[in-house]
Amino acid sequence: MCMYVRPKNFDEAIALMSQDTWRILAGGTDIYPSIGERHLNASFIDLANICNLKGITEHDSFWKIGALTTWTELIKTKLPPGFNALKQAAIEIGSIQIQNRATIVGNICNASPAADGVPALMILNASVELASVSGTRDVALKDFIIGNRETVRKQDEIVSSIKVPKTDLESFSVFRKLGIRKYLVISMTMIALKMSISRNGTIKRAALAVGACSAVAKRLFELEKLITGKTIREAIKFIDEVHLDILTPITDLRAPAAYRKTASKILIQRSIASFENIDEAE
Repeated sequence: MCMYVRPKNFDEAIALMSQDTWRILAGGTDIYPSIGERHLNASFIDLANICNLKGITEHDSFWKIGALTTWTELIKTKLPPGFNALKQAAIEIGSIQIQNRATIVGNICNASPAADGVPALMILNASVELASVSGTRDVALKDFIIGNRETVRKQDEIVSSIKVPKTDLESFSVFRKLGIRKYLVISMTMIALKMSISRNGTIKRAALAVGACSAVAKRLFELEKLITGKTIREAIKFIDEVHLDILTPITDLRAPAAYRKTASKILIQRSIASFENIDEAE
């Protein structure tokens, strides 16, 4: 028998999760399209009434994005420059109606290879807080998503928040993606880049992630190291497709694998070039 429950508080929600098999409903923008006109064959816990899962809050060592926080709320919240890439991703997700309803946590839990929020959160070293009747645990985002539509969330757990450490958040970040149009599109590739530029014009720190070119978005740790110490122009010239061998793009109706890889290189170069106009030298 299918059931629908809207718990009044978080304790009630995690208690229910321990008693049966449920699908979690937050914004519903992924679940509803997946159901279509078929009859429901699952039971749902709707988190909509749990107020302490809403909003973005600042803590001593991290920022916390609650499980019910929408993309629109993120866009409107004043945050350090490191969040710029995530805000840019938010603006290009779906439509305004989707942004008003869809949640950031839902985007990562859906675990689509083309989830716009994942690369932008990866460069922030975000972690995921999971809660159950047994307690809470934090998992690095890079370890949370393990495959196409697969995460390490256990059946009795709810993702209660995303945590972003207050590390290097004053460095600017950018997000770029490529699709057949700007909005309402599944991307062929997407790039999130956070960099800090020294006063002598060289790259002091870099964090780079690519989405839609592997089953799981990838941080390019090795390339980050290789461009550190170079000027922006040197880094642009240095980057080659061989540095993207960690990616495993597929060929589908949107684009062939080779095109995705080439496009990723170009988007990375353009993202680095955009820092020439940013005045944040240290």
